Amino acid sequence: MPLTPENVIQVAKLARLELTADEIALFTRQLNDILKYVEKLQELDTTGVEPMAHVLELANVFRPDAVRPSLPPEAVLDNAPRQERQSFAVPRVI
Repeated sequence: MPLTPENVIQVAKLARLELTADEIALFTRQLNDILKYVEKLQELDTTGVEPMAHVLELANVFRPDAVRPSLPPEAVLDNAPRQERQSFAVPRVI
């Protein structure tokens, strides 16, 4: 079922786009070409092909969490331009 100029106008309205008559005609033709291509892809035999979210097999490469000692507060605060009660002092942001 091909798209009509009215369909393009409706989608443009939903996207809050103002289109000229030439743009409506152009986008109607382009969108119909895209839909024809998708219909062509539907002709492929995909029996036995598992659905996938990505063409490459990806896996998370996160490292496992490990408890490690951290710096003592005094060493961290030595580099602070200003400190207040064992914390970084920063300008107030409102």
